[in-house]
Amino acid sequence: MPTHLVTGAAGFIGFHYAARLIRRGEHVVGFDNVNDYYSIELKRDRLRHLAEIADAPGAGRFDFVEADLADQAAVDAVFERHSFARVVHLAAQAGVRYSVSHPRTYVQSNLVGFINILEACRHAAVPHLTYASSSSVYGANRTIPFAVSDNVDHPLSLYAASKKANELMAHTYSHLYRLPTTGLRFFTVYGPWGRPDMALFLFTKAILEGQPIDVFNHGRMRRDFTYIDDIVEGVDRTSEQIATPDEAWSGERPDPSTSNAPYRIYNIGNHQPVELETFISLIEAKLGIEAKRNYLPMQLGDVTETYADIEALRQAVGFSPQTPIETGIGHFVDWYRDYYGV
Repeated sequence: MPTHLVTGAAGFIGFHYAARLIRRGEHVVGFDNVNDYYSIELKRDRLRHLAEIADAPGAGRFDFVEADLADQAAVDAVFERHSFARVVHLAAQAGVRYSVSHPRTYVQSNLVGFINILEACRHAAVPHLTYASSSSVYGANRTIPFAVSDNVDHPLSLYAASKKANELMAHTYSHLYRLPTTGLRFFTVYGPWGRPDMALFLFTKAILEGQPIDVFNHGRMRRDFTYIDDIVEGVDRTSEQIATPDEAWSGERPDPSTSNAPYRIYNIGNHQPVELETFISLIEAKLGIEAKRNYLPMQLGDVTETYADIEALRQAVGFSPQTPIETGIGHFVDWYRDYYGV
């Protein structure tokens, strides 16, 4: 039974990815500090659900470590107790807007925590480290769709800067120590068990409660909403394909998504941006309730559009997200009503 470390196992994506591995019969060691950035109760319920999945016949094993990635001793102890076939690092302090008011939190979690993971993987000779980056790294880039070969040197939030820094740190370890690393730039992930600070969750909750929803930039936004099952499929496939050096890579014409080190970067997005007003209309249709809109200006750190070029992912692992936005919203609303009994 291969053993996988999944950091952020109490989080949205980490929970779903750990569930997939456990159902497949794998041994998952989950690592999370279960902080109060959003509902601790929701995080605890995810962990309870993972334990229930592990109790099913034919399922794998789930062990959980509650600790902070910035705690080097705690990270090192996990690597001393286990030999990991794969490390999938999905833990991070999330949220573009929160990074404006809480910058130091991002340094501790996304930078100090990541260097602890890199060091532990290096010393343990982990076969492959796969980690979460973000579409936010594209920042001021206005070339649409966003391609992994694009320059990403102009982030618009500290969160985005921390994710760009993760990619640079990973490349350094791939170059110096030949540690295979793959970074995944996620595009606006949504679905059941999602984060309460994300638009779909906020809108659904407010509409059901008869409260107005905040619509930023007066609704003139487009997002490449990507359903959680598609994200998990992409994570799974890329994790199993160990990064290798690109023999065609040239320092004279450097492609930032590959290297002569064992290093790769991929976008995982639905590659079909949706207008924010369309997104809201689909939620209204599923709920059968019209939303009260509160139109507001653009928020600090936000961008007007995200759109993933996923050709590199498709060529590498033969996969592209396929879930229609109507289907994904429907699944989320059904889960929300069931979970909260509304």
